[in-house]
Amino acid sequence: MPINFRCYLITDRRHTGGRPLIAALQAAAQAGIRAVQLREKDLTPRELYALAGEARDALRPLGARVLVNDRADIACAAGLDGVHLTTTGLSPKAARGCVGEDALIAASAHTLAEARFAETFGADFITFGPVFPTASKAPYGPPVGLDALREVCAAVRIPVFALGGITPDRVPACLAAGAGGVAAITALLDVPHIAEAVDAFKGALGAL
Repeated sequence: MPINFRCYLITDRRHTGGRPLIAALQAAAQAGIRAVQLREKDLTPRELYALAGEARDALRPLGARVLVNDRADIACAAGLDGVHLTTTGLSPKAARGCVGEDALIAASAHTLAEARFAETFGADFITFGPVFPTASKAPYGPPVGLDALREVCAAVRIPVFALGGITPDRVPACLAAGAGGVAAITALLDVPHIAEAVDAFKGALGAL
């Protein structure tokens, strides 16, 4: 499936500026966001399935695709647009057997080897990072930096989305390193005005 977006919104319902998550996602989609990953790891499968259905029904009419983190079964059961695989989850090839040929399969990567693995086994795009310092990733070690992003972008042919500490003012450096787009959580959701935040990313990226 073609990747027709450059800004990938990843959710965290604890960082939505005090808004209900679905309302925040609707605001982002109304402002132009076209791809959302539901990343609510602490929910039970039943709770995540219910959230996935809500997000699907709320965002599809607004033109946004919905993926779910690491749960190919829920992506399939809820009729989502795809799944985003972690480095310890299913391989893209295995997930494809569950979600089907028309679904989007994204994969997280933190090293060149992980990026190559994702491409080899059929991922449609990769998120790579954390590129910059970010509080949510601090326990896992230092950021990988722009040089590592540049290396990965040069080594794989599928789109690479820079992740970790991404703000509109850091977008040009990521694009210059070869990224096809960027992914963000708090910079898009945990802000006073979601539409303004989305517009700022659109200005930096050229298109959402």
